[in-house]
Amino acid sequence: MWILLAFISAALLGFYDASKKNSLRDNAVIPVLFLNTLFCAALLAPFIILSHSGQITPQSDFYVAPLSAEQHRLIVLKSVIVLSSWLLGYFAIKHLPLTIVGSVNATRPVLTIVGALLVFGEDLNAWQWAGVALGVLSFFLLSRSGSKEGIRFSHNVWIYLLVGAAILGAASGLYDKYLMAPTDAGGAGINRMSVQGWYNLYQCLMMGVMLLIIWWPARHKSTPFLWKHSIILISLFLTVADFVYFYALTDPDAMISVVSMVRRGSVLVSFAIGALIFKEKNLRSKAVDLVFVLLSMICLWIGSN
Repeated sequence: MWILLAFISAALLGFYDASKKNSLRDNAVIPVLFLNTLFCAALLAPFIILSHSGQITPQSDFYVAPLSAEQHRLIVLKSVIVLSSWLLGYFAIKHLPLTIVGSVNATRPVLTIVGALLVFGEDLNAWQWAGVALGVLSFFLLSRSGSKEGIRFSHNVWIYLLVGAAILGAASGLYDKYLMAPTDAGGAGINRMSVQGWYNLYQCLMMGVMLLIIWWPARHKSTPFLWKHSIILISLFLTVADFVYFYALTDPDAMISVVSMVRRGSVLVSFAIGALIFKEKNLRSKAVDLVFVLLSMICLWIGSN
């Protein structure tokens, strides 16, 4: 079940990336990101309130369990990691083609796998290793295809920001496993809805401060903010994708290395949208490379069943 949820989360993340790209075109980054965190917090705040008042019981999948001060501090750290990743990633996706952003983001499972093997001691079977190998190869080929568009990875600041976002995203994935793993297994044992609800709320507060201190005083000297309906879709797709993702990680058999790899299959969705809607270039060679992504997903599916 957890592997199916990972695939669903991947599809939603593809639409999430496409919504970001459309929202950020010729638009100010910080207010778009603030609204993203605001809408996400607004979607999840009712679950916190209803759980606290007893309207949602502990038996419900939507129950937000009470947290200790130490657990809140752990979630604040997650908020800092994720928000830093988003901030770098938002600036990158504004200035780079969606097909390139998807390919670089797809390298995250490689970092996550290294961390999962070192930190959690996870063990992969032959099919899963085959999926990982094909995934790594496909991501490398996709990155090479992107270089044909004249974007030199070694001399492009937006690529550096994107790589930084990928590293922080991988760290967040490993941290998620720790936060929600049972205490008897060495984790923090935090309820998944508590993680999702509170980290989004803390992110919104952080972005609100950043909006007021950094963007608002200089708003007339930088790119103006334009309201776009796709900004709401960013929050909607992300919230549902994260809910499915966290639910998958609560399965005791779930492996963070495989879940993270499958979620990077979102590149298939973002690639299709980049080709059909954003009319991006060099699609033929990228389409060949994406075949390896599909083969990687199939191997992971077989290995996990």
